[in-house]
Amino acid sequence: MNLKDNFQTIKDELVEISRELYNNPEIGHEEFASSKLLTEHLEKHGFQVETGLVNQPTSFRAEFESDKPGPTIAYMAEYDALPGIGHGCGHNLIAAMSTGAGILLKDAVNELGGKVVVLGTPAEETNGAKVPMAAEGVFNDIDIAMMVHPDGASEESGPTLALDALQFEFTGKTSHAAASPEDGINALDGVIQLFNGINALRGHLPSDVRMHGIIPQGGQAANVITDYAVAQFYFRAKTRETLNEVIKKIRHVADGAASMTGATVEISNYELSNDNLVPNQALSKQFTKNFETISGETVKPAGEAAGSSDMGNVSKVVPSIHPFVGMNDESLVAHTTRFADQTQTKDGLKALENGVVSLAQTGMDILSDPQLFKAIQDEFKQQ
Repeated sequence: MNLKDNFQTIKDELVEISRELYNNPEIGHEEFASSKLLTEHLEKHGFQVETGLVNQPTSFRAEFESDKPGPTIAYMAEYDALPGIGHGCGHNLIAAMSTGAGILLKDAVNELGGKVVVLGTPAEETNGAKVPMAAEGVFNDIDIAMMVHPDGASEESGPTLALDALQFEFTGKTSHAAASPEDGINALDGVIQLFNGINALRGHLPSDVRMHGIIPQGGQAANVITDYAVAQFYFRAKTRETLNEVIKKIRHVADGAASMTGATVEISNYELSNDNLVPNQALSKQFTKNFETISGETVKPAGEAAGSSDMGNVSKVVPSIHPFVGMNDESLVAHTTRFADQTQTKDGLKALENGVVSLAQTGMDILSDPQLFKAIQDEFKQQ
């Protein structure tokens, strides 16, 4: 089965998917047209589609199953855009690549057995749907999970950072800031002391920990003591275990900030937490081998963990990879309009082809090579 030749039969369709998503970006949890576009194409190719998984209206599961037993391979489709930027993270390409890989692998499933699944996973940029999907059993019947992400250069699947997104709501008491300041309790002072405490804590944490925050609400008028103020932070670390210990300390800092100022504080998650991604090395090596053969490129080794992804939660329940496919411009910076525009160039379209064929080839290798499948599963069990 020549997957490169097979790709040519669906190339125009996948290019149109990427272009349609690029021209009509939808932010997380609002990707109704994007989800519909992908499911219509998958249904046209014989996939059975279920929508609205785990109370996520724009999510979907599209599957094609043969009459023969075999592994179940899933490709993750992301299709949420960034406010004001569009597809500055290339999710239009991710959606097209995973859809295309599923369609290409369908013929191999018919011949070799098993099942191929394309999962539509909304809102990766914020409240990632893969988190409840992993927690609520969507991956229970899946053996392998794969996706590829566009970037400036091609890179092996590497780790990501665990993430907790915490909101701190400080409540105080209003008063006239000049006439009767002694009667007020300044909630903004609580937020400021929170920032000071977190900054003081930085020198006593592991070097992989990252903490960055904003003040989305800090008061309405300078002559009124603020009775309500809010801080939002991202806290990250290489492992979930490290991050859990950090969060314990952060909660003490927040309580101290409230105590110092007389305010009260409520702490909550304003986005779902991400676990650190643990790539399956046996699966990653097979994908890298295929990608280098198909693309003619040299794939860079995985870099240090920097960002976070809800794919981390998936990697804790099923063998997973999240490599990067290059768009021939190492100066690209994600989350920019320039990055989005690159997906529509000849280099972006070449990345689309390389990603689709490499994903499908890796899936076909797993279906046809029981030893490879066993090696992947054995590594995951030891994880």
